Amino acid sequence: MTKPFNILLVEDNEGDVEMTLRALKKAEQPCALTVANDGIHALDILRPDPGNASPPPQLILLDINMPRMDGKELLVAVKSDPRLRHIPVVMFTSSESPTDIRECYERHASCYVVKPFKGGEYAQALHDVVNFWSTTSRLPN
Repeated sequence: MTKPFNILLVEDNEGDVEMTLRALKKAEQPCALTVANDGIHALDILRPDPGNASPPPQLILLDINMPRMDGKELLVAVKSDPRLRHIPVVMFTSSESPTDIRECYERHASCYVVKPFKGGEYAQALHDVVNFWSTTSRLPN
């Protein structure tokens, strides 16, 4: 049996969370999805209490616009933490702003994908991202 590919989805839109869950059920690679609804919640997951340590995700799918701590702030926190910086962070967001795209790459995003609005296109984009990171690329253990 194939070990699931562990993904942390940082997304505050429940509709997008549901579309992601549905899409990943049909992914080639089995996936285990953890959801955080903002950057602070994601940091709680990524930096657990020492007695509660679980393995970090193999991929972070990160929205930009969220309450409390947005995606760009979380990206900076992840990439400045030596324990987390190796995790690929894919910006998976509805923003097509050239400024957002540039700022995310300046903050060391691994990739920037604009979420399609149509369900089938959304699922295909998600499958392409997950397939690349889970099978084509090689990640550290």
